[in-house]
Amino acid sequence: MKEKEQAGFTHLDAEGRARMVDVGQKPVTRRVAVAEAVVELSAHTLELLREKALPKGDALACAKIAAILAAKNTVSLIPLCHTLPLDSVDARFELCDTPPRVRIETEARCTGPTGVEMEAIVAAQTAAAVLYDMCKAVQRDIVISRVRLLYKNGGRSGEFRAPGFERQVE
Repeated sequence: MKEKEQAGFTHLDAEGRARMVDVGQKPVTRRVAVAEAVVELSAHTLELLREKALPKGDALACAKIAAILAAKNTVSLIPLCHTLPLDSVDARFELCDTPPRVRIETEARCTGPTGVEMEAIVAAQTAAAVLYDMCKAVQRDIVISRVRLLYKNGGRSGEFRAPGFERQVE
């Protein structure tokens, strides 16, 4: 591709090769991102999860720790991602009976020159994978779905809020 054709692609150089964007001149701002993932389970597996009666132990506690670790290690997983000084990472779990599922919501925050969307998304995906791992002894056909960004704020592009995401983020 010609340089002119590459102009709209921030992660490609003039020759079309992948590159890490230089964010050194971008202003440092407060950044926040919220992501979600959904883990679809049987009613029986959900009940075992709720009662902390799974053979591998407390799956939600493990998934929360894994989400935090994943956010902290996103730079090692996403090739063109920047190392960020995370201010906080959290994971919340909503257990729903109908249909039986766990809705995972992760939130990552930093003060820096680039956003934390990837950290929140990787955290949600990892928490979902850990729930699968912790529950697979009793159910193999678990489905992980609906991994998406719900909210982001900070930086040049400002606020993004996915349709239906109503929670106020401070």
